[in-house]
Amino acid sequence: MRSLRAWIVRLGGVFTGERRDRDFDAELESHLQLHVDDGLRRGLSAGEARRQALLKIGGLERTREQHRDRRGLPALETLLRDLRYAMRVLRQRPGYSVAAIVVLALGIGANTAIFSVVHAVLLRPLPFPDADRLTFVWHTPPPDAFPGMTRFTVSPANFLDWQRQARSFERMGLMQFRPFNITGGGEPESLRAAGVSAAFFQTLSAQPLLGRTLRPDEDAPGHNHVVVLTERLWTRRFGADPGVVGRKISLNGEPFTVVGVMPSPFRVPSWAELWTPVAWSAEDAALRNNHNCVVVARLKPGVDMVAAQAEMTGISRRLEQAYPEDDKGWGAVLIPLHEGLVEDIKPALLVLLGAVAFVLLIACANVANLVLARTMGRKKEIGLRLALGASGARVLRQVLCETAVLGLLGGAAGLIVAQAAVQLIVAYLGKTLPDDVAIRLDLPVLGFTLAVSLLCGILSGIGAAWRLTRTNVSDALKQGLSRTDTDAGGHRTRNVLVVAEVALSLMLLVGAGLMIRSLFYLQGLDTGMDVNNVLTGGVLLPGTRYPTPEKQSQFYKQVLERARVLPGVETASLSSSVPLEGGSGHWPISIEGRPAPSKSQQPSVEGMLISPGFLKTFRIGLVSGRDIADTDIKGRPPVMLISESMARHFWPNESPLGARVKAIFFPDLIFEVVGVVKDVKLDGLDVSTPVQVMYLAFDQAPNGFMSVVLRTSGSPAMLAGSLVKAIHEIDPEQPVVNVRTMDEVTSGSIERRRFTMLLLAGFAGLALLLASVGIYSVLAYAVRQRVREIGIRLALGAQASEVLRLMLMSGLRPTVLGVAIGLAGAAAITRTLASFFVGISGTDPLTFAAVSSLVLVVGLSASLIPAWRATRIDPIRTLRDE
Repeated sequence: MRSLRAWIVRLGGVFTGERRDRDFDAELESHLQLHVDDGLRRGLSAGEARRQALLKIGGLERTREQHRDRRGLPALETLLRDLRYAMRVLRQRPGYSVAAIVVLALGIGANTAIFSVVHAVLLRPLPFPDADRLTFVWHTPPPDAFPGMTRFTVSPANFLDWQRQARSFERMGLMQFRPFNITGGGEPESLRAAGVSAAFFQTLSAQPLLGRTLRPDEDAPGHNHVVVLTERLWTRRFGADPGVVGRKISLNGEPFTVVGVMPSPFRVPSWAELWTPVAWSAEDAALRNNHNCVVVARLKPGVDMVAAQAEMTGISRRLEQAYPEDDKGWGAVLIPLHEGLVEDIKPALLVLLGAVAFVLLIACANVANLVLARTMGRKKEIGLRLALGASGARVLRQVLCETAVLGLLGGAAGLIVAQAAVQLIVAYLGKTLPDDVAIRLDLPVLGFTLAVSLLCGILSGIGAAWRLTRTNVSDALKQGLSRTDTDAGGHRTRNVLVVAEVALSLMLLVGAGLMIRSLFYLQGLDTGMDVNNVLTGGVLLPGTRYPTPEKQSQFYKQVLERARVLPGVETASLSSSVPLEGGSGHWPISIEGRPAPSKSQQPSVEGMLISPGFLKTFRIGLVSGRDIADTDIKGRPPVMLISESMARHFWPNESPLGARVKAIFFPDLIFEVVGVVKDVKLDGLDVSTPVQVMYLAFDQAPNGFMSVVLRTSGSPAMLAGSLVKAIHEIDPEQPVVNVRTMDEVTSGSIERRRFTMLLLAGFAGLALLLASVGIYSVLAYAVRQRVREIGIRLALGAQASEVLRLMLMSGLRPTVLGVAIGLAGAAAITRTLASFFVGISGTDPLTFAAVSSLVLVVGLSASLIPAWRATRIDPIRTLRDE
């Protein structure tokens, strides 16, 4: 207790030091005067009496320091004095201070902005208790049937078997996509819903914002007309009305009761706007060959992923033996929940985080150059400090305090830069980020900024501070403060820093250049179709309003009739999915006349339903055979078109025309191949492998969701409103979703690559700017240091062109060396980023040559002004000054 009281008194002494110093000085002076008076009474002179009094007391300054040491915290007080001194020094050099702060603000701001995105997407923990025990459980498909695929969705029957047999999990839940149309209380709207099992919310330990989650008894046919809303939908559609719980809403024309609202942080799956029970019938629950579910599970305490994976592998083998027709070759794999949610965007964000780290290093090198130039001019001051007894550690601490203050000020300014950058990222590039991810400068991000700011300050000053501690006192005291004083070691250090800046900026520029070239390559690819002047919009028909294939077919025929007469429409057709966004699913097939594999081993291809005119609308070439015709309707022999890649794979040395194919999802139909069409980029521009596709006639296999596709003679966007109006004239309660031009679809298919490219290019440009500033500052400083030398050269007859060439070479030497090192580094780094480049090598010579030329031109430009100034030096005046 006494020790604690003493520490409190010492801490108080730090903040009341000035008052206590005044009081102690008065008391000390009183004691001194008493001793002086005593000496005077003993007959001493006034001077001798004061000298004797000082000897008895022990010296005024020494006594004051001992008092301060006892009453306060010496280390903290010294630090505060160093910080106050650092602030005075920085105020005395505003130009130097502002330049360093601006450079650090750019580097720290860029890092803070990207870290805020990385923290929100990758690092922020999931809003679930013990989230590290949550995992996805996927199927692993047979490699022969699904080449290149390492995971697959799960079938209902297999999920139920997993749930019954697995002992490694506390609970296991399931979700599957279920679209709904909501009507009443506003405009009709199509919503993305997740059908979930009874244990889904309990598996995640998720708590509702309002109401409750789903009960086990509601996961049964006839009891499943309940719904849980997202907070976003609750706010947007229902005005955040707390009375929404218990209200009935119309989904697909049927009444559903709202039982709860989930808070915004809950985003599993990320696309869901509401949740309903799956409520499988006995027939649905027995399906093993229809894989359309995603499984989440919670591990029991003490059970690790390895043990759970081993158990799931054993269960898969037992199911394979029990149901060889459906489960042969199908396994299971566990993926941590958080990793599964972010795995698509994680590589791009890590690349960007690495890029801004390079920018930060360049900024630190830039500021280190400024600090080195500034501190080398203080060698005489430091020499005096060392001569008067200051230790090297004391000098080191003083310089690092100054650069740490610079770092903190740069970090404060960097927060402003980061806030603006985050707003730009969210406004222009936010579509590529996961839904409901709140990107903000929260406490962890601010902590990151503080740590980076201090680190930048230390890194920027450590070189200069170390050099000062090695100062020879005798040489420093002999040194004048003339502008002609030189420091060869400092010059070498500054050149090394410039080399590092140039090398790092070149690596970033090479990566950005390869990304740009890759993007241009993708945009110029032959997609196998013409997407110009094409408009598309999707329509989901609820089974309650359109319960039969005949009614669905009749509705879509009316839509086509009205769409074809819209002004400017050349052709109109239907498709079950939009090219560049994938097909309608992987459909297992078997070919008549060949040995039939088991269902689990059947090869799969992408499937699409199309109406007559689809090829004409997209201008897809017909290679052989015929197109789907108006006569290919229900009751007529089923027909299909296939892509060239499918024809090559299944009929490599023969014509596929006339071949008969069974599709597992249409067990009562056998389709005849009547035509082969050119391959198209069905799954996106950046998918290089041709997709095997079969196109079925919509009238022979109607579907509840189809997209209307129009080719127009003018701007397709101008017809968006007319298309929606035409559909609403047929059914006013029918929402139309994803009304877009195919140009927008094309752009969206490479949105994530564009996101990475734009940010990487921006950071590379910033790095090049900082590097050019570094080259300029070093050469400008070199000119100032070599004024006497240059003046003598000019006085002895040197031409201005010779001086210009000399100084340009001084600037270009570190630039050329930096380019050489940067090229080697870029070649090594880009090999590890090969997946980001499409249609171009990671060591593309043209990109490397173009970037190297750009950096050399920028280096030359940054050297020109200081070199030109060197030619303007007046030799007579220089020699007179010296």
